[in-house]
Amino acid sequence: MSISQVLEVALGLILVYYILGSIISLMTQWINEFFETRGKALEGYLIKIVGDKKVGDFINTPQLQALRPIRYKSPLSVFRSLTEPKRIEKVPVATLVDAFFDFAGLTGKQELNLLELAELVDKLPESEGKRAFISWINQGVTSISDLRTRTTAYFTGLMEQAAATFRANARSFVIIMSIGVTVLFGTDSIQLAKTLWTNAEARALTAAKAQMVVAQEGVDVPVSDLLQELGDLTIKIGWWQSERPADGSSASDWILFIILKVIGLGLTAAAVSQGSSFWYDLLKKVASPTSATVKPASDSSGGLG
Repeated sequence: MSISQVLEVALGLILVYYILGSIISLMTQWINEFFETRGKALEGYLIKIVGDKKVGDFINTPQLQALRPIRYKSPLSVFRSLTEPKRIEKVPVATLVDAFFDFAGLTGKQELNLLELAELVDKLPESEGKRAFISWINQGVTSISDLRTRTTAYFTGLMEQAAATFRANARSFVIIMSIGVTVLFGTDSIQLAKTLWTNAEARALTAAKAQMVVAQEGVDVPVSDLLQELGDLTIKIGWWQSERPADGSSASDWILFIILKVIGLGLTAAAVSQGSSFWYDLLKKVASPTSATVKPASDSSGGLG
């Protein structure tokens, strides 16, 4: 056993994890955009601000309408270049505060007496935002500038919660996808490690492939290329290539095979769920320790704020 042999085995596993992680990241991005999951998560927090009945009017304020991303209407629209505005995904806190003050009729007001302020707030729809304003007024906060300061702090917290909600949902989805893709491809980490350990040619080819990936990839990698790279690997990937007990093996051999298979698949799913960025950075360090850092396609689990 040599250190280089251990590194080559590790390199092969990391390469497979990176490719599978990239496939999952791209699929997750497509699904998030198609179902507008980021926008839906944000909209849930906008409802807290202005209530369910008036959230449509609030979103239709000019400041928020300008933030709607433009995307294809459907997956087939790419062939006809048909686009449309989608749900808002990100709102700067300052813009959100301005939109809310417009919505509440507070824009342009310098100073209001307690009665005038109470009348404006009373017209707001029932919501957490309205209750927050009532609480501040009851505490003696009637200055517009003070209300704006408190609103900014309040909305900052809500946007952080919205981002955390989306990240948690995206993380759960990535874990589920990792399990699904691992089972679909039958990618058993234990079997992969055994193959690489015993096959010097496979280790050498995989190491060369890893260095090529590090040298050529970096930003947007088509799924077709990733699948081609997965297919080009000489190591055994796929249920049809699983090493099964020989005919006539005892029940204990089959039980051991099943246990190891479950553990191997579990290790792969746990590894792949870490994301392509994690494995790409590690791949660079192992394959080319002195090369400059180049980030791959980002995982779709970012924030909203």
